[in-house]
Amino acid sequence: MTVLLPYVILVLVLIVAVILVMGLFNMARGGAANRSQMLMRWRVIAQFVAILAIVAALYFLGR
Repeated sequence: MTVLLPYVILVLVLIVAVILVMGLFNMARGGAANRSQMLMRWRVIAQFVAILAIVAALYFLGR
């Protein structure tokens, strides 16, 4: 479990970064506002999951 945790966190952080870049490109090219809002919501959810994974890693690795 503790061996996989850093890789899971890395994947989650990369997912957040990809969603952020997608949102930035959508805004830069003047894309639909609804799509920007959807990407913002997904980014917030992905960040929440990533933070939960980081807190869980700190808790389990600190034991």
